[in-house]
Amino acid sequence: MSVQSAARRLTAPDIRARKGGEPIVSLTAYHAHTARLIDPHVDFMLVGDSLGMVMHGMETTVPVTVEMMILQGQAVMRGSSHALVVVDLPFGSYEGSPQQAFATASRVLKETGAGAVKLEGGRRMAETVRFLADRGVPVMGHVGLTPQAINTLGSFKALGRDEASAALILDDARSIAEAGAFSIVLEAISEPLARQITDEVAPPTIGIGGSVACDGQILVLEDMLGLSDRVPRFVKKFADIGPAIGAAVESYAQEVRARTFPGPEHVYAPKKA
Repeated sequence: MSVQSAARRLTAPDIRARKGGEPIVSLTAYHAHTARLIDPHVDFMLVGDSLGMVMHGMETTVPVTVEMMILQGQAVMRGSSHALVVVDLPFGSYEGSPQQAFATASRVLKETGAGAVKLEGGRRMAETVRFLADRGVPVMGHVGLTPQAINTLGSFKALGRDEASAALILDDARSIAEAGAFSIVLEAISEPLARQITDEVAPPTIGIGGSVACDGQILVLEDMLGLSDRVPRFVKKFADIGPAIGAAVESYAQEVRARTFPGPEHVYAPKKA
């Protein structure tokens, strides 16, 4: 007889069922210890390919590999027990064909234990989203500003601010919604467009530079904690712990150089005979 834990981890269907309900809370996570801290407060964690920029100092997300995503996905799964964990499929690992996407997605889900994957692109990726969804892979979509396409876009900038580009993004969102995405990230698009997409598509929308009307919101954890030097307009710093870390390290360095650390309370006395 199997014994199930009383605390059940949220799933993709749970997130999809939140359409029009209580707002969905999400943050990125790349480490076990930060996953443990945020797990009680969020509905899903995204192991984003933004880890290339946040953790490794890369200029874009393009160089990120599947192996990097799996390693950090495993860490986040070990550090969490409540939130759904979604792992980004990195650039070059899924665009070639639906079959390539399924091979990558199935490997990611098997090796991490995560509950869903995310991929970027609208109409051009609809066939792939449908192929994956039909084969048991929960897919989160991502339209608007798609960072993996930075070499085509030219820069990180808001999109959908004119009628023509807004129509294309709306079509992108409709296409992947109809293909079976269980939720859709809307990044850096005009507020009225994000509101319109949220009203028109069946799956919940997750805003990041979208609209308060979206069904949920996501931010990069390091951005909202004040650990990033430069952040987009859509980021609100809910804390500014970067300077606090610098001050703590400065104090540590001063005490080491002054030989006041470690003190008697930090070292071990010999055992008495």
